[in-house]
Amino acid sequence: MTSWLTPLLLFGIGDSILGFLDALMTPLYAAVSGILAGAYRLLSPVFGEGSGLSWTLGIVGLTVAIRTLLIPLFVKQINSARNMQLIQPKVKLLQDKYGADRERLGQEMMKLYQSEGVNPMASCFPLLLQMPIFIALFNVLNAAARGTPKGYFFEQAPELATSMAQASLFGARLAGTAFPFVPFGATQVLALLLIAGMTGILFVTQLQLMSKNMPPEALTGPFAQQQKMMLYLFPVIYAVTGVSIPIGVLVYWMTSNLWTLAQQYYIIHNNPTPNTPAYIDWEERMKAKGLDPRVIEAQRLAKRTGRKVQPATTDAQPTAG
Repeated sequence: MTSWLTPLLLFGIGDSILGFLDALMTPLYAAVSGILAGAYRLLSPVFGEGSGLSWTLGIVGLTVAIRTLLIPLFVKQINSARNMQLIQPKVKLLQDKYGADRERLGQEMMKLYQSEGVNPMASCFPLLLQMPIFIALFNVLNAAARGTPKGYFFEQAPELATSMAQASLFGARLAGTAFPFVPFGATQVLALLLIAGMTGILFVTQLQLMSKNMPPEALTGPFAQQQKMMLYLFPVIYAVTGVSIPIGVLVYWMTSNLWTLAQQYYIIHNNPTPNTPAYIDWEERMKAKGLDPRVIEAQRLAKRTGRKVQPATTDAQPTAG
């Protein structure tokens, strides 16, 4: 008897967990729905009530607003990752010295992190904090595109969710998806263009990171293989999953990918990782302006670690160590 009860009990527990998580997300759903509804109401007098352009620009505005609010988390994530990269030569020395003694290696690594003021988990925390926000964005947009109100402001004005579900852009419904492909029309064309666009942008973003802002030692070994796999795997995943996602959500995804590309370009151009092609270019630009890149790098390192750092006194090119 218990054998057939077990799946039901597990199913019930799963429902409870999902309900609990949904309750935790409620404030984020409210915030996202509020920003989107506010953006639409500002734009609709200009571009028309219920028009696809009003909703599309509203989604773009929502994405930009959220990504702007997340900039401090992004900066913290970049700084934490940079600090970890700078101590990698010392980590390598410890691994070579204590590789056979895992316990001693762990102890020496902890001493190194403490002496350098580095937290190996610090670069993960901002990313983990961002995940619920992106999930809320996706769920609210996905539900609204399908005519289902999610989030306080859509629930209070369900006609907004209906308006978005019925809106069209260039003859393509924002609630429409590329699949099924028959009948093939404006919805499929726009959806496929958006999927191709966001897939291409993702590929360029990954390629820019690998070719410009990764030191030579990071381009070999298992990590490099993983990065190369992601370079080709993620665009494929985007292409496969994108055909069943509403156009309204694809607009958000496309805008977010463009933001990521621009944000990454800014970081690589102005604050590249030492011992990379982008860093060499940055050094040349600083010298051309009459500035000392070693002093600038020391000031940045001091700001990230909270400790006073002396700039290099030799004319040798700075490295990650």
